[in-house]
Amino acid sequence: MRNRLWLHILLFFLTICTTFFVGGPLYSLAIMTILLSHEMGHYFMTRRYGVPSTLPYFIPFPMSPFGTFGALIRMKGNMTDRKALFDIGVAGPLAGFVVSLPFIILGIKLSKVEVVVNGPGFEQLGDPLLFKILEGMIVGEIPRSFDLVLHPFAYAGWVGLFVTALNLLPVGQLDGGHVLYSVFGDRSRTVYRMVIVMLLALAVFYNPGWLFVSILLLIFGRHHPPPFDTETGLDTKRKVIAVIVLAIFVLSFMPAPFPEFSNVNIFSVFKKGAIFR
Repeated sequence: MRNRLWLHILLFFLTICTTFFVGGPLYSLAIMTILLSHEMGHYFMTRRYGVPSTLPYFIPFPMSPFGTFGALIRMKGNMTDRKALFDIGVAGPLAGFVVSLPFIILGIKLSKVEVVVNGPGFEQLGDPLLFKILEGMIVGEIPRSFDLVLHPFAYAGWVGLFVTALNLLPVGQLDGGHVLYSVFGDRSRTVYRMVIVMLLALAVFYNPGWLFVSILLLIFGRHHPPPFDTETGLDTKRKVIAVIVLAIFVLSFMPAPFPEFSNVNIFSVFKKGAIFR
């Protein structure tokens, strides 16, 4: 890992550059903090349990509305038991979600209500349930033909919720798959299949973007390697945390993150109802 430290540092600074290029310094600061918190949550928990893992690999990608494809760490070897699997799985989403919250709240407070004018580069964004709740509490009801122009902090928080929801999908080796397997063991395979069917249904009847996600999950995430100890279950505290994680997934999930499917200009101004020049 030491021999590749330069690669982790290089990817980190390249991702700072691409997120800066897409959304400016405040967006870059916020989204990098959120992503780093998520991955370091996993990393420190793997260290606690003695599971060999790498430092985070950030993925720069300027030609996207996010400026990045997120980050990941690589773990080597199987988990010792379901408790270790659970703790490592939930540490990232919990850390990322907690760090996203202040950016969302402050960002909504700094956002402005403006008239929405459809035009070239316009991109409709989906509303996670948490955003609707916080908007109502902070801004109140927004009149028709108006929308909330998101401050870069708020947009970074929106992206943080999007990343959290994707990671918490209860499939395969995603964070949600780790949590599900640690709770239900081999019985989780039935839930995996149900989730894939539901995502395919979303793709067919509501939002075709989920077809791509479903295909990736079918290729890379169908099976979950068991820990060495598959018999020892979770204690009550961890089961309560599992319910909290489920609530976070519900608050963060968006059936249609980009309903319009129009092209996003990378020089755009961030808006909740829209991203347009």
